[in-house]
Amino acid sequence: MRQANKTFTFTSDAHVVRICGTRATTLAELHGLLKTASDASIFHHTFQTLQAHHYLTEGFTNDFAQWVLAACNENTLAEQLMAVDVRDYVSISALRKQLTRVTGAYIKDNPTRRDVPGFEPFYFCETVRVTVPTGVVARTLGEFAEGVKNASLSSIHFHFLTSRLRLQLETNDFSEWLRRSLDLPELAEQVERIDIYTNTLEGVRTKIIELAHAWVEK
Repeated sequence: MRQANKTFTFTSDAHVVRICGTRATTLAELHGLLKTASDASIFHHTFQTLQAHHYLTEGFTNDFAQWVLAACNENTLAEQLMAVDVRDYVSISALRKQLTRVTGAYIKDNPTRRDVPGFEPFYFCETVRVTVPTGVVARTLGEFAEGVKNASLSSIHFHFLTSRLRLQLETNDFSEWLRRSLDLPELAEQVERIDIYTNTLEGVRTKIIELAHAWVEK
C-alpha cells in the first residue's frame, strides 16, 4: 500500500468561548461591527456555529441570522444572511465583505429599521482553543481510514472544519494530507465536497471512511 511522504497526526482540541467586549444593539451597529470584528470572531459566528448546532440540516446557518430574526424580528434580512454559504468563500475577508454587503443593502432599503434596538444585544465572541495530539498517526490510506473511524467527534471537527481558518478556508486537513502527502488529488476533492450543512459530524466521518475504503480497494 502506498506510503505517505508525511504522516498524518490526529489531533483533538478543547475550547472555550471568549466574549470580545463588543456588542450590537441595532442593525446599524451590527453592520459596523462586522467590518471591524476579528477574523476569529467572524469564523466563530459562521463556521463554529455549525458545530454548536451539530450541523442541523434545517435552521440557521450562522449566529448573525439567528440574532437578526430572534432579537430584531427582521425575517427578510435573516433569510438573506442564512443564504450566505460559507463554502463559496476562500478567505474570511471575502466572507466578511459579503456579510457587510447584505446588511448594508438591507439598511439602505429599510432606513427606518437601522436604529431600532433589538430585544437583546448581539455579543461578538471568539473561540479559544487548546490542541492535543492524540498519538494516533497514519502513514497509509488504510491507517487513515482506521484513524478517522476511531477519532473523537472533536477531532473530526478540528480537522474537517476548524482547520479551514488555518488553511484560509481553501480546504481541510484531511484533503490537504491526501493531496500533498499521499498524492491522491481526486480523493482529496471528494472529501472536500462533503456538505458541511447537510451532514452531522458522524455523517462526515462515515462519508470519509466510505471514500477512503473505495480507494483502498482500487
